[in-house]
Amino acid sequence: MSGVPGGARTIEAVTRFVLERFLPDVPADELDPDLDLVAAGVLDSLGVLRLLTWLQDTYDVPAHEVDLVELRSVRAVARLAETPVRAG
Repeated sequence: MSGVPGGARTIEAVTRFVLERFLPDVPADELDPDLDLVAAGVLDSLGVLRLLTWLQDTYDVPAHEVDLVELRSVRAVARLAETPVRAG
């Protein structure tokens, strides 16, 4: 994976998490990174919280800085993971 740009690596990591936790029978290449995971029924409220916890644990994203509405797609979650923490 060394030739994969940072953004693509983050999308791959988020995709892997979503597939392992919520869609174990779906191949990675079939998950559209822009799919609204909530509207599609992949994530419910508990799933969104699990995703937020993973984001916090994996990328040190402070939960209080995340609007849960932003956790709707793989690409949106990856963007949050790559956004530097804002000084308060």
